[in-house]
Amino acid sequence: MTDASAPLADPHLVYDPVAGDGPKDVVILGSTGSIGTQAIDLVLRNPDRFRVTALSANGGRVALLAEQAHRLRVRTVAVAREDVVPELREALAARYGAGEPLPEILAGPRAATEVAASDCHTVLNGITGSIGLAPTLAALEAGRTLALANKESLIVGGPLVKALAKPGQIIPVDSEHAALFQALAAGTRADVRKLVVTASGGPFRGRTRQELAAVTVEDALAHPTWAMGPVITINSATLVNKGLEVIEAHLLYDIPFDRIEVVVHPQSYVHSMVEFTDGSTLAQATPPDMRGPIAIGLGWPERVPDAAPTFDWSKASTWEFFPLDNKAFPSVNLARHVGELAGTAPAVFNAANEECVEAFRTGALPFLGIIDTVTRVVEEHGTPAAGTSLTVPDVLEAETWARARARELTDRTASAEARA
Repeated sequence: MTDASAPLADPHLVYDPVAGDGPKDVVILGSTGSIGTQAIDLVLRNPDRFRVTALSANGGRVALLAEQAHRLRVRTVAVAREDVVPELREALAARYGAGEPLPEILAGPRAATEVAASDCHTVLNGITGSIGLAPTLAALEAGRTLALANKESLIVGGPLVKALAKPGQIIPVDSEHAALFQALAAGTRADVRKLVVTASGGPFRGRTRQELAAVTVEDALAHPTWAMGPVITINSATLVNKGLEVIEAHLLYDIPFDRIEVVVHPQSYVHSMVEFTDGSTLAQATPPDMRGPIAIGLGWPERVPDAAPTFDWSKASTWEFFPLDNKAFPSVNLARHVGELAGTAPAVFNAANEECVEAFRTGALPFLGIIDTVTRVVEEHGTPAAGTSLTVPDVLEAETWARARARELTDRTASAEARA
């Protein structure tokens, strides 16, 4: 059991479960997604530093998964969808030479959790959604360093994660939290006045709530600076993603919500800032590219040379900062409220949002209906039990209720619009 009041992420502490001079053995969860593919690119460019032992994916991109397994020569491949195993075996056999042993295949909803606990140094959790909670807990319990890109597992299971994580065991991979992590290395926790989390503003920056009423899925997916998966991209359009990051910052760094500020920075060059008590503010800046944060997650306390692009300081550029419009984008304040409630409230918030985003993608819910529905589900859930007594069954029960309630409200909205 660890100190539940201590910060989860501390750049001054290094957790090294397997010390050695050779490459770090790494497990990549969500290997065919945006984080996973960029992590593999980084690994392939640095074979002296990293060696991938296992991959996991949902199973929607079997050919890519087989190609990754072959290029990396992994021991194990895990897929959540059992129905794609024959196709995966065929794809692997087509890439491996005659007589060459194929990797072990694990399949089913617990496959990612199994490889998260396998023998390695670091687990990169790049899964999208709260299904990443079980692998997060498994990696921590097995004593692995956790490079955490799956913010939802921390959001929905914060107290569970805090109870398992050892000092220095979690390295954040979100660009914002990797930025805070690096800036915090310049001082002690007592020196911190506030955290400043930057937001691009998404594709709808500057629009009023009324102007957001008719936006389409295509509009929401047109992020101005980042190339991400569809769910995260839509979350960035509603700024729910930024709300989740505020909760995540509170949990990772043990800073109160009233000392975590969000500021809009359209260029996405400054990924976040730390203001210290002496008036100094340290900003971490790179061109928008996730390979930098991934390199911090996999390599810390060492830096990986040329992991990400750099600025050309010989060219003029403008960096802008604006206050957040909480009227048009109320999701950040809602997330603060949910984070302060703690308990199962963050799980309800996240699960309802996942359902509403899917409803928006399929045309069953308008854009503004996402946060409106999530707000109603959170209000109906009420005040949860104290977060310190949270259990995995509590989280699962709350998520199940929130998803069902969100679908009920979504169906009502769709029916009302059909009658209009």
